[in-house]
Amino acid sequence: MAYGAQTEPLALAHRGGAALAPENTLAAFGRSVALGYRYLETDVRLTADGQLVCFHDATLDRVTGLRGPVRRHTLASLRRTRVGGEPVATLREALEAFPGANFTVDLKDRDAIAPLADLLQDPGFRDRVCVAGAWDGWLAELRGHAPGVRTALGWRSLTALITSARAGMPCARRFATAEFAHVPLRLGRFPVFVERLVAGAHRIGVRVIVWTVDDPVEITRLLDAGVDGIITDRPDVLREVLVSRDQWLPMTTGTRPLPPDHEVDGRPRSLT
Repeated sequence: MAYGAQTEPLALAHRGGAALAPENTLAAFGRSVALGYRYLETDVRLTADGQLVCFHDATLDRVTGLRGPVRRHTLASLRRTRVGGEPVATLREALEAFPGANFTVDLKDRDAIAPLADLLQDPGFRDRVCVAGAWDGWLAELRGHAPGVRTALGWRSLTALITSARAGMPCARRFATAEFAHVPLRLGRFPVFVERLVAGAHRIGVRVIVWTVDDPVEITRLLDAGVDGIITDRPDVLREVLVSRDQWLPMTTGTRPLPPDHEVDGRPRSLT
């Protein structure tokens, strides 16, 4: 199923489901796929040798034993470290390992635009990816390199949408530059008025995905407000809420065996 084709709310596992497995690893993606998730969120950064890796932070310090910016390390160097015991994965590996899953990809480096565009020339990847988490200019540049690639609203357009909702004003259609708006629950110290925002976004044909929400009461409130999707670190909790509302659409198939270089101490890793 192509990205966004379903009518039910989209359930997205943030960084693969960071509360259940090491973030942005094949283990995390696999855990959420095992729960039935069709949508996985990840981040991409560029290595020193031009490889796209699934990694959130600009530096390696927080989640690995290495130090310094990701961009100063080659992929081979990153292969020698672990994130919670799991190897660093490339975006290609993630897309190939879970061919039945769709990916929201947060673009963290401007230098990653051209390599990402090259990867998305493959229609088997392009139709399953929505690029988000970037400035409008970056996303326009990406679309220029890879016509037809799906993106969310850039930060400028998203800020205009949120500002209009706060003021109770309609959002101008010129800001509807993408099908999806990935909206935080709060913007700095200020809450986002989700009910107003959903109504305004829907009027200009934009679907609202809210991040990052783990509390079942908050999830229920957002679904009642009409959001089109939720990004969560707790895919187990979000699934439970959606099942209780008869709004859960699970994946039934779509994984491949991991390649041999994704073994730990010579033994295949479990993804569940």
